[in-house]
Amino acid sequence: MLTRHLLKQASTCRHFLLNSKTSSPFLTKSIFFSSSSSSPESQSPTNTFVDDKVNDQYPTGTSISIDRSALYNLPEHSHEPTSDSELVKHLKGIIKFRGGPISVAEYMEEVLTNPKFGFYISRDVFGAEGDFITSPEVSQMFGEMVGVWAMCLWEQMGRPKQVNLVELGPGRGTLMADLLRSASKFKSFTESLHVHMVECSPTLQKLQHHNLKCFDEDDNSDGVEKRTVSMLAGTPVSWHALLEQVPSGLPSIIIAHEFYDALPVHQFQRASRGWCEKMVDVSEDSMFRFVLSPQPTPATLYLMRRCKWAAPKEIEKLGQIEVCPKAMDLTRTIADRISCDGGGALIIDYGLNGVVSDSLQAIRKHKFINILDDPGSADLSAYVDFASIRHSAEEVSEDISVHGPMTQSQFLGALGINFRVEALLQNCTDEQADSLRTGYWRLVGEGEAPFWEGPDEQVPIGMGTRYLAMAIVNKKQGVPVPFQ
Repeated sequence: MLTRHLLKQASTCRHFLLNSKTSSPFLTKSIFFSSSSSSPESQSPTNTFVDDKVNDQYPTGTSISIDRSALYNLPEHSHEPTSDSELVKHLKGIIKFRGGPISVAEYMEEVLTNPKFGFYISRDVFGAEGDFITSPEVSQMFGEMVGVWAMCLWEQMGRPKQVNLVELGPGRGTLMADLLRSASKFKSFTESLHVHMVECSPTLQKLQHHNLKCFDEDDNSDGVEKRTVSMLAGTPVSWHALLEQVPSGLPSIIIAHEFYDALPVHQFQRASRGWCEKMVDVSEDSMFRFVLSPQPTPATLYLMRRCKWAAPKEIEKLGQIEVCPKAMDLTRTIADRISCDGGGALIIDYGLNGVVSDSLQAIRKHKFINILDDPGSADLSAYVDFASIRHSAEEVSEDISVHGPMTQSQFLGALGINFRVEALLQNCTDEQADSLRTGYWRLVGEGEAPFWEGPDEQVPIGMGTRYLAMAIVNKKQGVPVPFQ
C-alpha cells in the first residue's frame, strides 16, 4: 500500500493468448463492445496485453475441427506429490469445474479473501515485517489528523448525541487507536460514538481488539448483549463482516483508508474487434495464464457505464481499462446511508481522478512480483478510480455532495499536521525526532527525503501527492473541512 510506490514497478512477462501448440476454439474471441482502435497506453509499466493478432485467422462463422487423437494417447500418470498450495488447487478446481477461465476480479477476490486460504484472512500482513506498510503504521499523526477531520464533521452535523464511527478494512486497528487516543480529551465527542469495525479477517479482528485495548463488560442481565468497550476513550466497539451489517438510523462517519484499492477489478483489453474482458485460465503445463473472453461478460455493463462517464478522447487513447463494480456498488451503499441518516465518508487511497488502465499489481515482502505467481502469497491491489466514485455517489441522491479529490499532502497540511509535528518535536528524544521527521516526510513529501543520511536503500519516499482524499457528505452539513 504505502510502499507499493516506494519501489520501481517490476516488469512482467507478456502472456500470449494463443500459440501454435495451444490453439483452442475457446480462445477465438468475439467482439461485444465496439470501439475505435488506437494506440494502447497504460498507467502502469506492466501493461500486460494478451496477444490478439492470431484471432484474425478465424473469420466470423468459421467452423473449427478439433483433433481428439490425443484422447487415445493419454500421458503417463505421475504419482509424484504436487507442490501446489491449497489456494492454487482451489483456483484450478474452479476453472476445471466451469470448463473455462475466471475473471481477473474473481481471481483477485479468491486470492485476498477466500475464507480458508485468503491472503488477508489468516495473517498479519501489515508493517515492516509484513508485505506492505500503510500510512497509520508510518506515524501516529495520520490517525490524529483523521480524528480532527471526524470531529470537525461532527461539529458540522450539529454535535449529535449518537454517531456511528465506521472504519472499512481497519488493518491492525492503528488508525482507529490513534484517533480515539487523541480524541479522548473531547468527552462530548467520544461519548457520542459507537465504533464499528468492518473486517472479514478473524485474525485481524483479534489484533484490532488488542490494539484498541478492548474489554468485554460484565453484564448479568438476561437478554442483554455484552458490550465491548475500548479503554482508549470509553467507546463501545462492534465488529461486522459487511457495511450493510452496521445498524442504520443514526448519522455515520465512515472512514475508508486504503480499502478501495483491494476491491477486485475487472480488466478489459482493446482487441481487433473491440473490448474483451481479460480472464485467468490454466495452460497445458498447468500454469496460470491470461486469455480473452470469447463472449460478453456481466462486467461489460459496468464497462459501458464507466465509458459513459468519461470523455471519448479519454477512452480512445487507452488499450486497457479497469473497472471495479464492487467499488461502484459500495459507494452507492455509502451514499444512500449518508443521504438517509446524515453524516459523511472520507476515502483516502492511491489512484487517479480518471479512467484507470493496467494498474493491478502484486506485492510480496515489499517487492513487486508477477500477478499470477504463487497466488495467496502476495497482496493484490489496483489504482482507485476516484472519478468513478464521484459519479456513483452523485447518481444515488441529490441530498449528498462529493468533494475532492485533493492530495494527501494538501489534506493533512490543511488539518494542521505541520503544527502537530512541531509540537511533538519539542518533547522527544533524538531517535524519536528522526522517526517523526521520516514519518512526516512519507505522509506529505514527494520523492526522496532531502535530509536523509542513512543507507540509500532505506531512504524515505514521500507519498504526499500519490495518495488522494475525497469526502462524501450530506448536503445539509455544508462543505466539509478542509475541502472549502
